[in-house]
This record gives sequence, C-alpha cells and structure tokens, in this order.
Amino acid sequence: MTSQVQLDAGVVTRCRRRVHLEHDPEMRDVDKAPPDPAGEQRKADATEHRRQVSNALARLFGSQLMEIPFGPDIRTADRERVTLAAMQAGTPYIWGPALPRDLTGGRRGGIDLLVKDTTGYVPVLVVRHKTSDPGHGARTSPLSHPLPNGARVDPARKVRPQPRDQLRLAHAQRQLQAAGFAKHGRAMAGVIGMDADVVVWHDLEAPTWPGGRTALAEYDARFSDRLAVAGAAARGDEPLARPSRIVECKSCPWWPTCDVELKRTRDVSLVARGEDAIALRRAGVSTVDQLAEQTVGEPLIPLVGMPFDDAVILARAWLRDLTVVRRSERMTVPRADVEVDVDMESFADLGAYMWGCWLSGENVDEEPGYRAFATWDPVPSDDEARSFAEFWTWLTAVRLRARARGLSFRAYCYNELAENRWLLGSAERFKGMPGIPPVAQVREFIKSDAWVDLFGIVREEFLCAHGKGLKTIAPVAGFTWRDPEAGGENSMRWYRDAVGMDGNPPDDDQRRRLLEYNEDDVRATHALRNWMSSEEIKLLPFAGDL
Repeated sequence: MTSQVQLDAGVVTRCRRRVHLEHDPEMRDVDKAPPDPAGEQRKADATEHRRQVSNALARLFGSQLMEIPFGPDIRTADRERVTLAAMQAGTPYIWGPALPRDLTGGRRGGIDLLVKDTTGYVPVLVVRHKTSDPGHGARTSPLSHPLPNGARVDPARKVRPQPRDQLRLAHAQRQLQAAGFAKHGRAMAGVIGMDADVVVWHDLEAPTWPGGRTALAEYDARFSDRLAVAGAAARGDEPLARPSRIVECKSCPWWPTCDVELKRTRDVSLVARGEDAIALRRAGVSTVDQLAEQTVGEPLIPLVGMPFDDAVILARAWLRDLTVVRRSERMTVPRADVEVDVDMESFADLGAYMWGCWLSGENVDEEPGYRAFATWDPVPSDDEARSFAEFWTWLTAVRLRARARGLSFRAYCYNELAENRWLLGSAERFKGMPGIPPVAQVREFIKSDAWVDLFGIVREEFLCAHGKGLKTIAPVAGFTWRDPEAGGENSMRWYRDAVGMDGNPPDDDQRRRLLEYNEDDVRATHALRNWMSSEEIKLLPFAGDL
C-alpha cells in the first residue's frame, strides 16, 4: 500500500506539531517567522563545507566519483532517476544522490555520499560540526578509503554523540533497503565532520541508545509516529499533535502560530516545557492557571526539569508577569578585593577569538575597566594561541599580585560551560606554544573558589519565568546593552565581516562592534553581581510571598 505522504529525514528530529503544520493544507498561506539570518548563514557555511569535501573526493577518486546534478531547474524526479541508474551501473562513489522514493514506507530524500561496498551501498553524511573528541575507541577510515572495511579502532578519537546524524543515516539506510541497494549484513554508515580528514563509522544496529535501543529502532519508532501525524494532517483528521513549548520553538518558523495558540489556551508548557508539560497534562494540569492553584509542599508528580514547587511558584509569577523571583530572603554572592569579569567569544566550533575582561575593586593596582585579548585572523589560527596566552598571562598576574598583597581575588563568568570548554580546549590545542599554560593549571583554576559561575548562582537564587539567559536577567538589574541587536547569533555575522570571511576586506567597524558587545557582556555580569549583593535585591518579589 502506497503511503499518502512522503517525508524526509528531518521529521524525526522535528517537533510533532511542526510536522502537522507543514502537512495541513489549511496552513499553507499562514505567515511564518522570517528566516533567521544566523541560521541561514550556518546553512550556507554547511553547503560550502560539503562543496570542499566533494572537491577533495573528486581529486582522490577522479572518474570513479559521479556527482548527481543539482539546481533550481532540475526536478527531484530526474535526480532520483539518475541516482538509480548510477547505482544500477555500480558506480563506486555517488555524490549528492537523490535516493529512490520509498512509496510504501513514505520516505523521500537523499544523502551526501554513497559508497559502493562489495554487496551494496553504504550512506555517508557530511556535516560541519565535530564528529569525534580526543580519546580512543571510534572506528574511522581515511578519506582516501571511505568504506567500512577500511575502518580501524582509532587510538586518538572517541565518538562524539550526534543523535541527529545517526537518525539521518538511518533514514538513508531504510531507503536503500527499500530500493534493494543496501549493503548486505550489518547496517554501517559514516560521517565526515568538520575536519574532513576521516570517516567516523556508526553501527546502526548496535545498542548505543538509551535503554539499549539501536539507532535504527529509535529511527523506526520516530518515523512511524511522524508519518501518522503528517497523514492525519493531510487528510484533515483530528490532529495527533497539539502545540507545546520546547527548546526548539525559538528558532521554528511556525512559532508565531503556536505562540498565539499557547497564550490563548494559557498552556502549561509556557512555564514547564518539554517532558514536564506532557507529564503535567497527564496528571490533569493543562494550564498555567491550574498549575498555579497547586499546593506548595504537596507535589502532585515528580518533574524532570525542576522541582514541582518551583513550577507552581513560576506559574504564579507568570500570571503576575514577573520575570524574576528570589528564592531566599538573604542572598550570598562570593565577592573579593580584586575582581575580574570574563567573557569569551567563539566562532562556532572553530575557535575562541576573543577573551574580554572587566577589572574592578577598590584595591586594584592597575587601571580598572575593560581589556580585550583578541585575534582577527580567521579561526582556527596560530594567532588564537597568542591572544589566549596574553589573556591567561594577564589574568594570572592579577591573581598573583593580589595574593602577594594579601588581597582576595575572584573571576566571574556567566555559564562556565562555554568558558571552561575553551579554557581547557585552548590549553590542549596549543600545548607547548609560548605563554600557553599546562592543562592541569587551567583545570586547577576552574575548580577553585577563585572561578565563580554567576549563572549557577542565578539558578540557585532565582526563579525565572522567562529564562535565565544573561540578556534576560541583567536588564532586571538595570543593565542595557548599547547595541540593540546584541546577541550571540548576531555576533556570528559580525565576526564574518570583521575578519573578511566571505571574500570582502576585513571590516573595522564590525571589529569595534564586537569589542563593544563583549565589553557590555562583562559589564553586564559586573552589574548583575553588584545588584545581587545590594539592598536593592530586597525589592524583588520573594517566592515565599507567592
């Protein structure tokens, strides 16, 4: 029996409600959120990365590599026919194939690369992110031999979990199986990542997912569900998916539609999103109002994202339009005689190009205020090592001078996960270069009392009805950014212009903009902790009063 709809691999990692809206005929003309410029740029970067990989493969394999034509004037059906003919001819390497539609299973789509094994084809995905981390145990093969039989256990890499990649590969595997061109035996599939020097191989039938599931089993369950959701929408049946707020909502083109509906129904996911919202609805709590009516101290059900009492207080805060509520009557923020606020700027996974610092305290022995340690060579570059070394040398000198004078010292950041990653990563990548500290020294610092994560304090001390991001919390403390477009996503675009990544000359105005943005970020953390340490904090609503 032919499926009424054919879906691509993206549906298995997409919100169920979005799948419904994309296949509901009545929603075709509804206004959607405009494309996010940063998201569009990421897509363009990924396209360019794939082109670079295809060029490298063409140099390696010459006439053995066939590229399936692609363009706005080329019909998908024609590309599918050319791909089918190439597989029937046993072409060793097929770039950009459009796989034959699985009309029975309801699948359509393609993959970046097909490689011919002795008994059939194996799918390979090309992505612009890291697919492995330092370690050992990953199975890899060199780009010159992108086949599972060339794989070996890599002593220098371990697999970086990328569920989306595995699910996309599982979709292609099922298409190949339906068309009769999949390699016999165990389902293996590869990924070429950002470094594009090896293929990382995944066993799609290994029990590597939670609960001992395989990637294929996880994919099959998700795809079957999304196929039912899309089919019901196409037929005009009762929807199988209702709006519910999740993390991905902020970047979804359908969010304006769902936002209106969620607010109209005062849906509980406006306060407790994701799995917690599902659990609350099952317990009979489907609105913010119903959640706010629950009794504090008598949890109805356990929640995953937060304690049940916190959810109740947040619901009451939401009804009063309160952004932040303090948990305790008294608040403690670690302070010191000499203080430094730190904020790092990175460009995706390629490198950290700036370390900004705000020096303050009544006992500082040099000019207080802002300092930036930056490189304007496009990352990754050796000059990144120079800027990191200068930052670390300055920070260490401030600490040591404070200690020598009998003064206390603390450095602050907002959400240490990002800073810690690049502190340790920079020490590891540039080991042995001038001024680069030993990894053990960096690790000792980030574990010490001298390194304070303000995000962790905010999480412990506040209930935040609209999120805990610095751009949300600092304005409550009275701080405003000078640039109305200040934000991490926008800074990615500014950086491209600042270093001339797209063939244009480097833009000095965008460099100044990034410096100002970074300065405002460290000033924001400075303002936030001053406010949290002041008597003004008592003016903030207290959770106990709600």
